[in-house]
Amino acid sequence: MPQVQPSTNGHGARPKVLIPEKVSPDGLKMLQASLEVHERKGLSPEELESIIGDYDALIVRSETKVTASLMKAGKRLRVVARAGVGVDNVDLEAATKLGVIVVNSPQGNINAAAEHTIALLMAVARNIGTASSSLKDGKWERSKLVGVEVKGKTLSIIGLGKVGLTVARAAGGLGMNLLAFDPYANPSLAASANVEIVDTVDELLAQADFLTLHTPLIASTKGMIGEAELAKMKPTARILNVARGGMIDEAALLAALDAGTIAGAGIDVFTSEPPKPDDPASRLIAHPKVVATPHLGASTAEAQENVSIDVCTQVLSILSGQLPRSAVNAPVILPEEYRTLAPFVSLLEKMGSLYTQHFAPPGSPTAGARPSFDVTYEGALASANTTKPLFAALLKGLLSPITSAESLNINLVNAEILARERGIRINESRSRDNVEQEGYSSSVTLRARRDPRSPSASRGSGAPDYVRAGGGGDELADKVIAGFVSGNTPYISRLGRFRTSFVPAGTLLICRNYDSPGKIGVVGGRLGEAGVNIRFMSVAPIGKAEDEDGSGEGLAKVDSLMEQRGGEKENEALMILGVEGEVGEGVRKSLIGVEGVLEAGVVVL
Repeated sequence: MPQVQPSTNGHGARPKVLIPEKVSPDGLKMLQASLEVHERKGLSPEELESIIGDYDALIVRSETKVTASLMKAGKRLRVVARAGVGVDNVDLEAATKLGVIVVNSPQGNINAAAEHTIALLMAVARNIGTASSSLKDGKWERSKLVGVEVKGKTLSIIGLGKVGLTVARAAGGLGMNLLAFDPYANPSLAASANVEIVDTVDELLAQADFLTLHTPLIASTKGMIGEAELAKMKPTARILNVARGGMIDEAALLAALDAGTIAGAGIDVFTSEPPKPDDPASRLIAHPKVVATPHLGASTAEAQENVSIDVCTQVLSILSGQLPRSAVNAPVILPEEYRTLAPFVSLLEKMGSLYTQHFAPPGSPTAGARPSFDVTYEGALASANTTKPLFAALLKGLLSPITSAESLNINLVNAEILARERGIRINESRSRDNVEQEGYSSSVTLRARRDPRSPSASRGSGAPDYVRAGGGGDELADKVIAGFVSGNTPYISRLGRFRTSFVPAGTLLICRNYDSPGKIGVVGGRLGEAGVNIRFMSVAPIGKAEDEDGSGEGLAKVDSLMEQRGGEKENEALMILGVEGEVGEGVRKSLIGVEGVLEAGVVVL
């Protein structure tokens, strides 16, 4: 269970979580320690939409419909958590476009759902529902309630995921023969549970004494068991559904039960819940051959606790800025990958923000330019299974200095969509070159180049495509930032032409100056007069000239052009100062020209 420090939601207050349905209190206690939690049961869709704009997270079960309209109204909404497995009550496409992370609890109620399936199987086989009602009515009808044994019977399973496999193992313990249809089933797991995989649904249906469904409700599974499928089954067969309503054509099943072409059914889920009085689901519930329960598959005390703790842990993690480890609309990140990527996520966001503030600050000649970016992951990081969180972090960093916080909802869910919409090209590549001789195992290099689609790209100046004008260096400095992580702390190792090593955090004053004595004292004196304290200082010399091809030819052109203009490239250095206190525009400008200080810029990270 993560220990997360209380965070704010960008509005100076603790993040707010809305819970409109009953959720086990075990997980809620975790949230209440650092978040503002509101339980508001019984809200109408209109009432929910009217208040969702105040919340950063929404935790629901199966009753609340999380529509596109609701999420658009949730301007601050960052995560929707479904306390259960299925997420068909959440508009995933809309959530992805809006950057809302959708998480569920795929593990918490597996055992509960499997056990309920077995309970319905036995209840249908032995007429438990009818027998109980009959006995309570004062009747003793043993001869009318003769059932069947399940030992030696065939259980056909559609969907051999975690629940399907758990059901198979339990049914195998009862002596049943096991068949399954699942194009994506794991053959070794199926074999270990003594399950035979068949090639077609028709083959599965024809051999079934009992049929159970364990798939999600998607377009291809909606109404998958209809009149045609029921006609292929034995008249002695019985059907079970503890997965999702809508996968069985309820009217067709009702007709088959009435006609005697299907012997019985155990149903826990329905197309609409609760069913309306006159629809087929209500008539199915009332049928004497049906054992029906009101969506109880996950309704055990243990499952509710597991699910609550699971989704609340994920909400807490996401709202604290950590990577989601089990998101429905984002790549799954394994715990070991999470530990590797987390510090690099911070590094990439800092690098992106540093690029925009240092190389293309608002008001500079390059502020409106549209570059494309090359990102190279080197060393051990090149072996990562996914770099999507890094891509998202970089995009967020690039845009955060020039985009309002309220509209900057960028994460690994919607990063690629937003990059396309804003015309930002980020090309990722990997290099397995060993960087350990530099003192770290992984590094990242960000290189900007003029986008050929940009009007400025056709000016024909003759300058290299990575040359810029203004903002954090002379007009011919290449736009490259490199960084690494040491001890989970991000460092910047290159900034433009300068080799350095500093932690990108807080307020930084970056000065380009002639590399001669006295600069530090002059700058320090001016800052002291302005009441600005210096936390740390790093001096960065000119680095080895390199291009992306390693030739150095592009920077050699820069050197040549500098010499033609009387530049002093080899006699320059970069001074990076971490400061406390505001460096006003007047103070910044007063530093330029003083004792060889060529440029001064403020970056806030």
